[in-house]
Amino acid sequence: MGIKQELGLKIKRMRINRGLTQEQLAEKVDVSQRTMSGIEIGENFVTADTLDKIILALNTTSEELFSTEHLKEPKILYEEIQNDVKLIAQNPQKLETLYHIVKSLKKE
Repeated sequence: MGIKQELGLKIKRMRINRGLTQEQLAEKVDVSQRTMSGIEIGENFVTADTLDKIILALNTTSEELFSTEHLKEPKILYEEIQNDVKLIAQNPQKLETLYHIVKSLKKE
Protein backbone atom coordinates (compact mmCIF):
# COMPACT_ATOMS: atom_id res chain seq x y z
CA MET A 1 0.00 0.00 0.00
CA GLY A 2 1.38 3.39 -0.99
CA ILE A 3 1.69 6.49 1.18
CA LYS A 4 -1.40 8.13 -0.37
CA GLN A 5 -3.54 5.09 0.35
CA GLU A 6 -2.13 4.65 3.86
CA LEU A 7 -2.71 8.31 4.74
CA GLY A 8 -6.19 8.25 3.20
CA LEU A 9 -7.14 5.16 5.17
CA LYS A 10 -5.86 6.72 8.39
CA ILE A 11 -7.87 9.91 7.74
CA LYS A 12 -10.99 7.83 7.03
CA ARG A 13 -10.57 5.78 10.23
CA MET A 14 -10.06 8.90 12.33
CA ARG A 15 -13.07 10.59 10.72
CA ILE A 16 -15.30 7.62 11.45
CA ASN A 17 -13.96 7.29 15.02
CA ARG A 18 -14.87 10.93 15.58
CA GLY A 19 -18.39 10.42 14.30
CA LEU A 20 -18.02 12.62 11.24
CA THR A 21 -19.42 11.94 7.80
CA GLN A 22 -17.21 12.47 4.80
CA GLU A 23 -19.36 15.47 3.90
CA GLN A 24 -18.92 17.01 7.37
CA LEU A 25 -15.14 16.62 7.26
CA ALA A 26 -15.00 18.03 3.74
CA GLU A 27 -16.97 21.06 4.90
CA LYS A 28 -14.67 21.63 7.89
CA VAL A 29 -11.62 21.36 5.63
CA ASP A 30 -13.19 23.53 2.93
CA VAL A 31 -12.91 20.99 0.11
CA SER A 32 -15.57 19.21 -1.91
CA GLN A 33 -16.87 15.84 -0.79
CA ARG A 34 -15.47 14.41 -4.02
CA THR A 35 -12.01 15.73 -3.14
CA MET A 36 -12.28 14.26 0.37
CA SER A 37 -13.35 10.93 -1.10
CA GLY A 38 -10.29 11.02 -3.35
CA ILE A 39 -8.06 11.75 -0.36
CA GLU A 40 -9.54 8.88 1.65
CA ILE A 41 -9.15 6.31 -1.12
CA GLY A 42 -5.66 7.49 -1.99
CA GLU A 43 -6.41 9.02 -5.38
CA ASN A 44 -5.63 12.57 -4.30
CA PHE A 45 -2.64 13.61 -2.26
CA VAL A 46 -3.22 16.51 0.08
CA THR A 47 -1.42 19.81 0.08
CA ALA A 48 0.26 20.94 3.30
CA ASP A 49 -2.48 23.51 3.78
CA THR A 50 -5.25 20.92 3.41
CA LEU A 51 -3.36 18.54 5.69
CA ASP A 52 -3.20 21.23 8.39
CA LYS A 53 -6.96 21.75 8.05
CA ILE A 54 -7.61 17.99 8.30
CA ILE A 55 -5.49 17.76 11.44
CA LEU A 56 -7.45 20.62 13.02
CA ALA A 57 -10.82 19.26 11.90
CA LEU A 58 -10.03 15.82 13.32
CA ASN A 59 -8.67 17.33 16.53
CA THR A 60 -5.46 15.36 16.19
CA THR A 61 -1.74 15.87 15.72
CA SER A 62 0.55 15.17 12.80
CA GLU A 63 2.32 12.62 15.01
CA GLU A 64 -0.91 10.67 15.52
CA LEU A 65 -1.92 10.96 11.89
CA PHE A 66 1.41 9.64 10.62
CA SER A 67 1.89 7.04 13.36
CA THR A 68 2.66 3.56 12.09
CA GLU A 69 2.10 1.73 15.37
CA HIS A 70 -0.78 -0.18 13.78
CA LEU A 71 1.65 -1.71 11.27
CA LYS A 72 3.52 -3.76 13.87
CA GLU A 73 3.47 -7.53 13.65
CA PRO A 74 0.56 -9.10 15.56
CA LYS A 75 2.97 -10.92 17.89
CA ILE A 76 4.61 -7.62 18.90
CA LEU A 77 1.22 -5.95 19.35
CA TYR A 78 0.10 -8.83 21.56
CA GLU A 79 3.24 -8.58 23.72
CA GLU A 80 2.75 -4.84 24.12
CA ILE A 81 -0.88 -5.37 25.12
CA GLN A 82 0.15 -7.96 27.69
CA ASN A 83 2.66 -5.53 29.21
CA ASP A 84 0.05 -2.77 29.29
CA VAL A 85 -2.47 -5.05 30.98
CA LYS A 86 0.06 -5.87 33.71
CA LEU A 87 0.38 -2.16 34.45
CA ILE A 88 -3.36 -1.54 34.27
CA ALA A 89 -4.03 -4.49 36.61
CA GLN A 90 -2.52 -2.45 39.44
CA ASN A 91 -5.48 -0.05 39.27
CA PRO A 92 -8.83 -1.77 39.96
CA GLN A 93 -10.91 0.96 38.25
CA LYS A 94 -8.83 0.87 35.09
CA LEU A 95 -8.87 -2.93 35.12
CA GLU A 96 -12.67 -2.93 35.28
CA THR A 97 -12.85 -0.46 32.39
CA LEU A 98 -10.50 -2.62 30.35
CA TYR A 99 -12.62 -5.67 31.15
CA HIS A 100 -15.72 -3.96 29.74
CA ILE A 101 -13.84 -2.85 26.63
CA VAL A 102 -12.62 -6.38 25.94
CA LYS A 103 -16.10 -7.82 26.50
CA SER A 104 -17.64 -5.30 24.10
CA LEU A 105 -15.02 -6.15 21.45
CA LYS A 106 -15.87 -9.84 21.76
CA LYS A 107 -19.49 -9.04 20.90
CA GLU A 108 -18.54 -7.51 17.53
